[in-house]
Amino acid sequence: MKKVAVIVPCFDEEEVILESYRRTKEVLLQLQNPTEIIYINDGSRDKTRVLLDGIAASDPMVKVLHFSRNFGHQPAVTAGVNNCDADIAIIIDADLQDPPELIPQLLELQEKEAANVVYCVRKSRVGESFFKKISAKLFYRAMNYMSEVEFPLDTGDFRLIDRQIMNEFDRFKEHGKYIRGLISWIGLKQVPFYYERDARLAGKTKYPLRKMLRFASTAMLYFSKKPLRLASGLGFLAVLVGLFLAIWFTLGKIYGFSNAETGWTSIITIVTFFGGVQLLTVGVLGQYIGILFDEVKARPEYIIDEKRNFKEDTPS
Repeated sequence: MKKVAVIVPCFDEEEVILESYRRTKEVLLQLQNPTEIIYINDGSRDKTRVLLDGIAASDPMVKVLHFSRNFGHQPAVTAGVNNCDADIAIIIDADLQDPPELIPQLLELQEKEAANVVYCVRKSRVGESFFKKISAKLFYRAMNYMSEVEFPLDTGDFRLIDRQIMNEFDRFKEHGKYIRGLISWIGLKQVPFYYERDARLAGKTKYPLRKMLRFASTAMLYFSKKPLRLASGLGFLAVLVGLFLAIWFTLGKIYGFSNAETGWTSIITIVTFFGGVQLLTVGVLGQYIGILFDEVKARPEYIIDEKRNFKEDTPS
């Protein structure tokens, strides 16, 4: 029987973690497979750590990784995959927006299709604002346009991956991971599973607008060189505009159809346009240089403070 692990990143989830564990454990008890749950405490500031330690103490099939501080959702998922020895892993958040009751259906579809990945596509997003819904739709479509790799639309990190995908994923050394994009980049057989996404059981989203924009920029810059091409295109366009205006004003001076001395508005417009193009180009280049700077430092993506119910448990 294939061993199944559920990977659950957590950050300040004290209000939902016990219910999340209860529902997930109830589902896993129905399976004939050997199972385990891997919780990654991403530097929570509330009682999440204490609650997870209590769960691990009462259930030996629950493993816990405590980060030394908050490193972010993607590093937490990465740590879960890196420390998973199961044949199949299901990545799911602790907030119960993605129902753990769907796990048996994911396993059934994976076995039926002999798939390496079953990615979950949201048919609806209950409890989310109009802005969040429309921005998510625009983001996924913009990503597909900008990237050299085609990504499934309207998906998150909620998905099933098999051992082959995990082995390939462990080889990735970059730090600014966009995990759903990396898994799509790997290829192999990937099939969709459509579902209705629930509202959060309690608490508030850990992805405010600021983090959403940072996540979106990371995803786009790591998977696309089109922003660089766009900057180059704008620079070329600015040169063409400059040449056209130079020719226009020169001929106008010669043939008298333009009076350049009185063109204060045109001068301000041209200076603003060229200045904007230069700043945009420098900004795009700066983003890519910043990525290179972070990668060259080769710092660890995350630091584990303590482990629970792993063979190499660290002391309290």
